Amino acid sequence: MTSGNSVMERLIDYVSKAKTTALPPQVLGKTKHHILDTFAAMISGSTLKPGEMALRYARLHAGGPKEAQVVASKMLLPVIPAAVANGMLAHSDETDDSNGSAGFHPGCAVLPAALGMAEREDLSGQDLVRAVALGYDIGSRTNKALGRDALRARSTLPFSIAGTMGAAAAAGCLAGLTRPDEYRFLFSYAAQQASGVMTYARDSEHIEKAFIFGGMPARNGLTAATMIQAGFTGVWDVLSGDNNFFLAFSDSTRPANPDLMVAELGSRYEVMLTNMKKYCVGFPVQTALEALLLAVAEHRFKAADVEAIETRITKSGAHTVNDRKMPDINLQYLFAVALLDGGVSFAAAHDVDRMNNPAIRALRSRVTLIGDGELAEGTHAAIVKVTLKGGRTVTQRLESFRGKADNPMSTDEVEKKARDLIEPVMGAGKTRKLIEAVRDLEKVKKVRTLRPLLSV
Repeated sequence: MTSGNSVMERLIDYVSKAKTTALPPQVLGKTKHHILDTFAAMISGSTLKPGEMALRYARLHAGGPKEAQVVASKMLLPVIPAAVANGMLAHSDETDDSNGSAGFHPGCAVLPAALGMAEREDLSGQDLVRAVALGYDIGSRTNKALGRDALRARSTLPFSIAGTMGAAAAAGCLAGLTRPDEYRFLFSYAAQQASGVMTYARDSEHIEKAFIFGGMPARNGLTAATMIQAGFTGVWDVLSGDNNFFLAFSDSTRPANPDLMVAELGSRYEVMLTNMKKYCVGFPVQTALEALLLAVAEHRFKAADVEAIETRITKSGAHTVNDRKMPDINLQYLFAVALLDGGVSFAAAHDVDRMNNPAIRALRSRVTLIGDGELAEGTHAAIVKVTLKGGRTVTQRLESFRGKADNPMSTDEVEKKARDLIEPVMGAGKTRKLIEAVRDLEKVKKVRTLRPLLSV
């Protein structure tokens, strides 16, 4: 095994050069897709309760230095509270992206930190894109080194651990740090803030979840970066030696593999392994919902024709989306909407009142969700069996969903989703201009020029 010191040196070498290193064209393109998708999540999230709470929190910090934009508002705040608010906005619901192999939502943690620092330092769109790609790389590798499943087994929240380290890398590479020791201290301060417990599933309003998935890690990363800017010093190598970061988040039964934190840096870009949601609903619903809509399109049945639906997904997925109180993670409700509407819009996915509509309730009662132990955990396969009136059955099996890393959405699909989320808040004209700006983000000379397009 490579020594922890060597891991730190390789990490510093990569992070310190990220701002001046060009991304391969396909990585550049996909990173911009995820930036647009996260902006759309922030803007649509402002209409939901977690977003409302984020904006309420942001107003408490009005009057300080005007360093960073709070998206979907006119507020310019100190960079750290702005990032808290933007992170919560980005994960106000289940709209944002997710790296399944690493087990965290990178966009809601990384983009708010990178955006805030880019604004604070008056940097370019090219700088922002490179920092975001870096944050995805370091955050994802952190969880892979620690073991996503091992973290979960110890009730440690992988989303916030990876988010903190990714946000620190993204903010740190934009912070104007010039010495290797500054990057050592950056990761030491980030590691000290890494925290989170696996109680998030109990949060029925998604408010705490928005903070611990998005706002908290964005805050942590920026706190580390701004402290180093201010001259803070710290531990020389938090990744090795007694009581180090890897030992703190692993044990002898499931030891960490520090080498994975720097494995294939510069050749394997984690943004390319990150999933995006075609539908604004929880990930465990994505494939099943797409399978249902494919079956409807192929066999041309309507809601009134359905006698019963049996759906099989992984056990963990079924636990997450089985008849939940929140509409966007309630598979039965979403199936009913899809049958009645021919699809699932952002508005429908978040319509709490509609969950009790008589027609919806009648359809929900016909949908059975089964956690199938034969479907491997970590996969997204779904089997949807529809029994139609008269006894005919239709079965649709789908292994993956559109937007998954191995089945990515096109630019047109990403922009169509963004319009659905942004236009109700911003209007068609501003939405079009924002999409065009992100499409050519690497050509934007000053990130601050995006502020009018992100404000309401």
